[in-house]
Amino acid sequence: MRLFVASVVCVLLALNLPDIDSKLDKFTECKEFFFKEKPPVIPNSNNYKTICQTFKNQIRFATLYDTARRSPLFSAYKYTGYTKINEPQSLWMAEKQLEPLSDVEMREPFVNQARNVDYMRNNPNNYIIGALFPTSHTADKETQRSTLTLTNSVPLNNMFKESIWNLVETEINNNMDNKCRDNNQKTLAYVLTGVIPGNQQLNERVNVPSHVWTAFCCYDSLAKVWVSKTYFTSNQRHESVNKIKLKDLLELKTFLNERLAGEVELFDDNCNKK
Repeated sequence: MRLFVASVVCVLLALNLPDIDSKLDKFTECKEFFFKEKPPVIPNSNNYKTICQTFKNQIRFATLYDTARRSPLFSAYKYTGYTKINEPQSLWMAEKQLEPLSDVEMREPFVNQARNVDYMRNNPNNYIIGALFPTSHTADKETQRSTLTLTNSVPLNNMFKESIWNLVETEINNNMDNKCRDNNQKTLAYVLTGVIPGNQQLNERVNVPSHVWTAFCCYDSLAKVWVSKTYFTSNQRHESVNKIKLKDLLELKTFLNERLAGEVELFDDNCNKK
């Protein structure tokens, strides 16, 4: 993946981008981030691009990206524990390989993806950038930095992010820390976080998701079984928030089947490793 900072002077940036190997349009390079190395099965679209999200010459996670809506459909990653890192927030990065290029310049920059300025202009509903692979689920500094890319991000209702989604990330975090271990007793879970496309657009460019969902699959070393838990909810302010109650995988599958109008398989054999 070739990453660069998305700014107003995007044409100038397009002429001087860091030369990092791209991993676009195939998951074969990053199949390790999926349970049993098998990506989710979802209704297909010609607008979907598979991205092995690479930062500093290492693949950090995977994303299925919808170029028509300028929004990811899901990101997939391995949770290996969380390390808090106090890094200053910088501008979010963008993916050069999603853009049409001429021989000498990018004539129509950010045709296929969001840009930082989309969240800064004409935003009366105060949508904020929300990462599908959140920094709160990263184990080191470089992985944390790699998640700050616009191909991993969607517009979230500000009050929704503060009232419930932060709690969901924390609850998922706690569950994985308590349950998920590999054969060497190290923390390990396979995580998918995604969205349901909505009917609104931010700045007439970026799709605002109607719902956000997340799911993890891991081996519970105490119970000696493979387990999965999920959560999904609407991208809007929630007036009252009780303790987050995680749901079963089949509940999320039923929801996604209805919303995406097709058969969805998130984890191979529903997170049952034989």
